[in-house]
Amino acid sequence: MYVIVMGAVGGIMDEFKYLAIVEWAKRAINEQGLQAGDRFFSEAELCEIHNVSRQTVRQALAVMESENMVWRKQGSGTFVQTPGRGLGKKSFTVGLISTYFSDYIFPSIVTGIELVMAKNNVAIQLAMTRNMVSEEARALQTMLAQNVRGLIVEPSKSALPNPNTVLYEEIRARNIPLVFFNAKYPNLNFPCVTMDDVAAGCTVTEYLISHGHRKISAILNSDDIQGHKRYLGFLKSLDDNGIPMAEQRVMWFSTQERPNLFTLSADRILTLLKDSTAVVCYNDSLAVSLLEFCKQRGIRIPGDLSIVGIDDSSQARICEVPLTTVHHPQQQLGECAAEVLLKMIDNPASDTGDVLFVPELVERASAKYTNDAYERAEK
Repeated sequence: MYVIVMGAVGGIMDEFKYLAIVEWAKRAINEQGLQAGDRFFSEAELCEIHNVSRQTVRQALAVMESENMVWRKQGSGTFVQTPGRGLGKKSFTVGLISTYFSDYIFPSIVTGIELVMAKNNVAIQLAMTRNMVSEEARALQTMLAQNVRGLIVEPSKSALPNPNTVLYEEIRARNIPLVFFNAKYPNLNFPCVTMDDVAAGCTVTEYLISHGHRKISAILNSDDIQGHKRYLGFLKSLDDNGIPMAEQRVMWFSTQERPNLFTLSADRILTLLKDSTAVVCYNDSLAVSLLEFCKQRGIRIPGDLSIVGIDDSSQARICEVPLTTVHHPQQQLGECAAEVLLKMIDNPASDTGDVLFVPELVERASAKYTNDAYERAEK
């Protein structure tokens, strides 16, 4: 079950429509007394009843299947799997606060959390911050007022001093278990489930070096701790290979600058690219924007410039030049964060440390050997 935090998200957004359908289905199965094997509504009927797209209905049905509410047989329809009695009950509610929900890697992370909570009959209260500490404060205050049993939080602007420390101190004083995901505030000793961002930065940089690149630039987010850790990995790889770090090849941007980065900083980016044969991007979203920027200016990828991203998002797979990147565990990370939180709720004395997922390289078409390296390999 989901509870949407209206004040924190400014209304129910489109990405939550499928969750409302899941809750409606639970009530419908109960109220109509449907039993295992009974036919359920078709996709077309659900689209008409709820005035939503087929994609939204399919998202809802996928969740319903994961909760063993229904099963689908191709060509035959959708059928009730679990009888109505007992559906819709919840044991308690936990809060989930994320910077975003609707795009990039976040839907998969939320799905992972939802699957574990559903199996354990736990409701989720959702709030989105848009990476703003003021929205994070509002979400925390709302959830504290609602007496949630635990919290899963993605920090906002995690590389900067946190102005919400008093709220986190209250959470600890009230013995409310909390798990950070993707990042954590350095001064707060709550467990964190995340990808190893230092290793991610090191892996993509090492890949470029192995392909003969020495003039490697990096474009990184300055206010999220992931950017700093990926930078550390970038530096480590350069140092391990005896390549001096050139400060002019590192560009930092803030969350506020990101939407207009390639417009307002076009000259700065072009200067960076002219002195580079390859670029490490903060994430796949930035890398895809850089691909488009280069296309508009006649810079061939990977002919003139190699580009690598981080996260292995869906964007990396479907963009015009598929990205070489490292894989983010996404759904697995969400499942792990939920499991860690439930363990802390069941056993408050449990000694739960951080969980780091090791990133794996995904090689695609956006990076290649330099001409010199290719000629040496041929010989």
